[in-house]
Amino acid sequence: IEFKLHSLAPKCQLLYTVVMIGKVMRAGRTPRVFAFIDNQNLNLGIQRAGWKMDWRKFREWLREEHGVTQAFMFIGYMKEHEELYTQMYEAGYNVLLKPTVGMFNTAEENKEQDNAPKGNVDVDLVLEAMKQWRKYDKAVIISGDGDFYTLIEHLRDKEKLGSIMVPNWKYSSLLKEFDSFLIRLDEQRSTLAYRDYKNRRKNTKKPTATKGRTQAKAPAKPANKPKPRGGSAKVRPVKPRQKRPPQKKSS
Repeated sequence: IEFKLHSLAPKCQLLYTVVMIGKVMRAGRTPRVFAFIDNQNLNLGIQRAGWKMDWRKFREWLREEHGVTQAFMFIGYMKEHEELYTQMYEAGYNVLLKPTVGMFNTAEENKEQDNAPKGNVDVDLVLEAMKQWRKYDKAVIISGDGDFYTLIEHLRDKEKLGSIMVPNWKYSSLLKEFDSFLIRLDEQRSTLAYRDYKNRRKNTKKPTATKGRTQAKAPAKPANKPKPRGGSAKVRPVKPRQKRPPQKKSS
């Protein structure tokens, strides 16, 4: 037994050294923060609050304000939104599309069959968060859905929970346990809202007269008098000639 313990001592010492080196290296670098985004919950939440998200601004805000290095966007696939998925990828998101029932049908076919695509991505988000577990130090969960309670609780217990971002004031009561981690995105509306300046300029019209009211006409401008030739020389007024009385003829 003493021989075996003696032979294992160098290996244990080596393992301990590797672990300590890893901790020192992690302490000296910036933390790796991954965001896991439930697109359906986020998008519906901000629309109900009366605004629209600028996804490019949102990605920059996550990076600058919360140090998010990787942002995973979970979306139920719809064929008519392929251009949007490309834009999100170009903005810096890792777009993960979930297959949906009837996703290869047209919008008219889905209406006829009453088969609207469903974008429930809860399981996919939890699975990806566990698959990426060793690659991040902190996780940001972006959803107000209480179905993520177990994942959030596990992240908190393992000291890996960075924050929980909810779309507005209406979120699951199960998340109130994590109030110290909650961030409401509707309070960042002025920073993250999408503004369509082009359409706003096109839609601006001159005010028209309302029915039943007549607009006062502007006074007519006086006709421009012809200017004399020769620059600024003054023209003397010509007096009208007086007619002479007719003379009587002498007989």
